[in-house]
Amino acid sequence: MKSLLIAAMVAVTPLPPLQPELLHAAIADLEHPVVTSAQLRVSGSAGRWYGAEGAVGRPDDRFRIGSVTKVFVATVALQLVAEHKLSLDTKVRHYFPDLPETIDAVTVGQLLNHTSGIPNEVGYPDLSTPEKVLAHRYDRWTPEQLRALVPATEPKFAAGTKQEYRGINYLLATMVIEKVTGRDLAREVEKRITRPLGLTKTYVPERNETRIRGAHVHGYLNVPGQGVVDVSDFNSSRAHGEGDMVSTTGDLTRFIAALFDGRLVREDLLQKMFTLPDVSMVDGRPASYATGLQTFTVNGIEVWGKTGEWYGYAAGVFSTRDQQRRIAYSFTPTVRDSSQQQMTLRIANAATSPAADRP
Repeated sequence: MKSLLIAAMVAVTPLPPLQPELLHAAIADLEHPVVTSAQLRVSGSAGRWYGAEGAVGRPDDRFRIGSVTKVFVATVALQLVAEHKLSLDTKVRHYFPDLPETIDAVTVGQLLNHTSGIPNEVGYPDLSTPEKVLAHRYDRWTPEQLRALVPATEPKFAAGTKQEYRGINYLLATMVIEKVTGRDLAREVEKRITRPLGLTKTYVPERNETRIRGAHVHGYLNVPGQGVVDVSDFNSSRAHGEGDMVSTTGDLTRFIAALFDGRLVREDLLQKMFTLPDVSMVDGRPASYATGLQTFTVNGIEVWGKTGEWYGYAAGVFSTRDQQRRIAYSFTPTVRDSSQQQMTLRIANAATSPAADRP
């Protein structure tokens, strides 16, 4: 019944048919950017396709999903709202009075849609080079240490007046979830999402966990003087709840389908995931992040979902509202910079191109 109600709210416009040659070309170029593997899964009522290139073992091998984690966190938060255990209007300092008084106005909802204005963190190690990344790959962070990174300086802007995408927002949102439930995020995600949906390859790592469980895609960094170094083994606790989860393209596809169907979040609250705040981003562009999801339009087709990055990994999951087309991908770049967008844009274009386009 929920899925029928959601579908009735979404206008259906037929999408162009899938073009396997374009989809293959999008992931076949492993030099722009330099990646060791790439995989793409397209599904939905308008067609299905899966392809992989490079060092991908099996389609269900795990990989780090980076900021796609935020969609899981937002989902759990909205479930707690439905259960009257959490309010989006509650101030974050209600839960953590040790945070600076200068951000007293920030609410949980403003964390989730990136309108908090929290000042830049102070105290992270310098990770500006591959060598420095390797030096800190096994650092373990506690929640107290992460909260202490928020300085007692003036906000970057008044809470709720602008939008700036920041990882600290979801670090704090995750701590709120753990505070109100009395359980780690890993347990809440398992109880509320992965176990009910049968997502057996998806999990939140423990804070002292560094290895990816089971069969997985390896990620690498190109380190001057050392060549390409395997960085699959990594402590991701500094990104707890904002970029630390592990999954597969199949699990991500099932997750986004269940979310958009209304099987995970109550209908009125689900709408918040598709409602952009009525503000501009700090650089003047229109807001593009709702609660947990981001949106963009390619070839005239609007999709909602989330991209993610981690050292040696890039991933994403997107879908049209009507689920005619769902896109889940992963690739493993050896350099972490803006060049990664080349493959992301190729994938987005290939999955939405009109039939006249050819590689």
